[in-house]
Amino acid sequence: MNNILIIARKEVQEGLRNRWVFATTLLLAALALTLTFLGSAPTGNVGANALDVVIVSLSSLTIFLVPLIALLISHDAIVGEVERGTMLLLLSYPVGRWQVLAGKFLGHLGILAFATLLGYGAAAAALATMGGIVEGGSLVAFAKMILSSILLGAVFIAIGYFVSALVRERGTAAGVAIGVWLLFVLIYDMALLGLLVVDQGQLIGGSVLNALLLANPTDAYRLLNLGSGDVSALSGMGGVAENAALSPGVLVSALAIWALMPLAAAALVFARREL
Repeated sequence: MNNILIIARKEVQEGLRNRWVFATTLLLAALALTLTFLGSAPTGNVGANALDVVIVSLSSLTIFLVPLIALLISHDAIVGEVERGTMLLLLSYPVGRWQVLAGKFLGHLGILAFATLLGYGAAAAALATMGGIVEGGSLVAFAKMILSSILLGAVFIAIGYFVSALVRERGTAAGVAIGVWLLFVLIYDMALLGLLVVDQGQLIGGSVLNALLLANPTDAYRLLNLGSGDVSALSGMGGVAENAALSPGVLVSALAIWALMPLAAAALVFARREL
């Protein structure tokens, strides 16, 4: 365990040195504050809770931005160190390959969690100073959104490691990572929507729809944060969530499985890789 923590600290220090921590925190905070100031304006007219509007805006932002950040910081975690020759040096110490992977995962997840907590927390603080309407249920939903955003980041960090363990060049890893982002964030949902429109409810029933939604971690995240409570009315996801009939526990479990499976696959591939 000590070896894992040492490697995690090394990754955080490298993130600080390469300005990753500063850049991701600043980006998330700037966009979150912008969405907060713009999104809180109409709440007085429509009678919506100001924090619910912010949750809808930040959840939509998270789906596009957090997976991209996670893939950018993780896609060369293995192949990059192999190319630089530092992986051989690292493994010359009494540390296992799985410990290297686990330490890197904790370090990168810590960077992303810090940026998310500080960036989105700044949005909540700004809303509080503006005197926005905040209720207890909305605070719980906001906390759930932040924690699930970190979990979504963990999913794509793990996917980035799997890509990094498979390829032989950093350029290839970067290209595959962008392709993965496009697939899960844009292409999959467009294809699913087209499929549902063509099917017209004839072949795709509730169970098949559930499986299709759980097959994409961003859809599981979207349903978890935008498909229940007062937020669902603002996001327009209430109908989809009702037809899918997936409980929050199932959605969280799906995200956890999505994080563990690529990480385990990356560990398996990395253990057999010749350096």
